[in-house]
Amino acid sequence: MREKSAGTRRTSNRPDEDLPELTDEMLARAVLKRGGKPVGRPPIESPKVAISLRLPPEVVARWRASGAGWQTRMAKVLEKRAP
Repeated sequence: MREKSAGTRRTSNRPDEDLPELTDEMLARAVLKRGGKPVGRPPIESPKVAISLRLPPEVVARWRASGAGWQTRMAKVLEKRAP
């Protein structure tokens, strides 16, 4: 594993005097993230379900040719025709 360069190595545990104090307003705007994803997001009422569906290539090509959002439009058509 590569050693960190001198510029990124932590040299002190003292706070940086150039940084401002955190205020209540700053903390209220903060978004806690873990692994790049927000933590504490409210659950969705009816989450979508991932499935695997095999369709003829011509059908998929026709939907894709209809432009961005083709998956959403396809889902709406399928929803209307569901028994």
